[in-house]
Amino acid sequence: MLLSLIVHVPASLGYVAVGLLIGGESAGIPLPGETSLIAAAVLAAHGQLDIAAVIAIAAVAAIVGDNIGYAIGRRGGRWLLTRPGHWGEKRIAFVQRGETFFGKHGAKTVFLGRWLPVLRITAAWLAGVHGMDWKRFALYNALGGMAWATSIGLVAYFLGNAAETAIRDLGIAGIVLVVISGVAVFGTHRLRTHRPGRAVRPEPALQADELPE
Repeated sequence: MLLSLIVHVPASLGYVAVGLLIGGESAGIPLPGETSLIAAAVLAAHGQLDIAAVIAIAAVAAIVGDNIGYAIGRRGGRWLLTRPGHWGEKRIAFVQRGETFFGKHGAKTVFLGRWLPVLRITAAWLAGVHGMDWKRFALYNALGGMAWATSIGLVAYFLGNAAETAIRDLGIAGIVLVVISGVAVFGTHRLRTHRPGRAVRPEPALQADELPE
């Protein structure tokens, strides 16, 4: 468990580790980037790190890493897939299909890919390979990186190890289930403790002959 490995690491090194792991994963290296964010947020809940710093570092690292992955895909990946050689026609056809897909769904893929294990590593590469406009990529990548770091960080910060298990086993579905469960429990508690009392029947108005002298 990553949490047990970094629990005794000085705070400054902990922040660096989170940034490197998330940045590397976002650039396309299979590293435990999201797991490091969860672990750091749990440590922040115990007062060993600052949650605002953890979220900020995670967001910046994700955005920078994705842009590196995009550049690699745009320059190297596209060249490998379109150069002459074996399976050339199939490779070019793959790129053309990808260009059509990213032209229609690139924004959603880049934004939502942050929460999906495979796309978190490959979405930036694919966006670069398939020629997605960089300005459009940069916008939705930044929005996705900030939203992902904030949502995962805060869920892990407030729910601790329970959130780590849910996110690890179920991914984004785990987050949704944890949040829905929390809202349901809170709502049930509120209903039980704030039931409306019995309605008070208004006193009948006094008739004219019943008014005091």
